[in-house]
Amino acid sequence: MNQSADHQRIARIDSDFKSWGTRCAGWLYQPAGMNRPPVVIMAHGFAGERTFGLPAFAERFARNGMAVFLFDYRNFGDSDGKPRNLVDPFRHCQDWEAALEHVRHLPDIDAERIALWGTSLSGGHVIVTAAHNPDVRAIVAQIPYVAPNMELFGFRDSLKAYCAAYRDLGRKLTGRDPYCVPVVGDIGTFAMLNTPECKEGYKSFIPGDSSWENRVPARLMFKTPFYTPMRLAKRVVCPALLIAAENDSLIPSETVKKVASRMLRGEFEQLPCNHFAPYQGEFFERIVQLETEFLCTHLETK
Repeated sequence: MNQSADHQRIARIDSDFKSWGTRCAGWLYQPAGMNRPPVVIMAHGFAGERTFGLPAFAERFARNGMAVFLFDYRNFGDSDGKPRNLVDPFRHCQDWEAALEHVRHLPDIDAERIALWGTSLSGGHVIVTAAHNPDVRAIVAQIPYVAPNMELFGFRDSLKAYCAAYRDLGRKLTGRDPYCVPVVGDIGTFAMLNTPECKEGYKSFIPGDSSWENRVPARLMFKTPFYTPMRLAKRVVCPALLIAAENDSLIPSETVKKVASRMLRGEFEQLPCNHFAPYQGEFFERIVQLETEFLCTHLETK
């Protein structure tokens, strides 16, 4: 890995793009002293924003000789689009395709050395995107969503979720503001994420000055349960690093391991932590080291 003084200096510039006619906000991290570096494209997980723990990863990769393109999906963060916080994995994958096309035309980077990095829900998106783009050099899927976890919701919560979804659909059809449900909540309360680690873990990486609201349009229930990236695992031909959390209450590590085994060049790692631990502290250091070494190897940084 490159650790020269030049590589410790990073420039970050705005680099927005359009996805289906809507502006998506992007940041391009450029390592100083690098001529046409490879680039890693990154985006956030479920209902998050690019500022939620991701800049630390982007800066570490940039210090090791890689440019990084970090973006918000439509309807999230600094991007345009309404309703806000609309979770739709199929729309997100459209944004990944648009971001990839944007990056391929950026000056001063090597468009033939592109990697994709995703975490949680976006960990599934990088699998889907790589399956459709065999020229991608490598992917990192960190604690990735690879298939619906049917054990998360009991009957009562499932009923509440679908009732909320139909209520939201009615508001959409009549031109009213969306009916929203909480992203995270306490154990025993109704929320999309309400296992023991979720509320404290999710809120731990939200910046103090964020205007993010803990709510998503309930119509997500018509899309997310039918999104299964693992079905495309065999079509991923590039080197792929999948990292699971042993104590993850949202995404079973055995399922992630199974997906890695289906890939032509899949690698699997597991850390003894929960779903939200990799964004800071000891587990951030361990996971970013694994990812940096993997990306440097397959993007051939010098």
